[in-house]
Amino acid sequence: MEISSGITASLSGRYASALFDLANDQGFVSAVEGDLEKLDAALRESADLKGLINNPQLGRDEAGRAMDAVAGLLGLGELTKKFVGVLAANRRLSALPDVIRAFGQIAAAQRGEVSAEVTSAHALDDAQVAALTEKLKARTGKSIKLKTSVDPEILGGLVVKIGSQMIDSSIRTRLNSLAQAMKA
Repeated sequence: MEISSGITASLSGRYASALFDLANDQGFVSAVEGDLEKLDAALRESADLKGLINNPQLGRDEAGRAMDAVAGLLGLGELTKKFVGVLAANRRLSALPDVIRAFGQIAAAQRGEVSAEVTSAHALDDAQVAALTEKLKARTGKSIKLKTSVDPEILGGLVVKIGSQMIDSSIRTRLNSLAQAMKA
């Protein structure tokens, strides 16, 4: 499988690619992807964990021990634990969110999927998610892995990101466009 050179060109992409190769060789791609999703959720929910990975004053050993404890609490697999330990030892924990994102892209590409991030003003129900997934699948011709988030500031509508493409049909953007047109 060929991995996009855009992903592997970055530092986080190289780490993600190396982790993917190891996981693929050992047959643990799904397990590692699940572990990284747990870690990503923990990073989004915990300001302390986010502070830990971005703390330049924390030594390699302390960071490694702290991340090992976090991995234990989250129930991460051995390969993922070792990988996070390598990031800590190389003082690259700050790249972890980007590594997680890149790993997800590589794994999705290997499965023939496209990742899409959808932001809405209110939580989407299962029927809406299914309908949106089908529409995006028809548009891209590929299987879609949908990640949803809620941002009340968009007021209504959706913001859909597929790779480098963004479809912004939010009310906030429409109001901003109208305001700009009225100024002219």
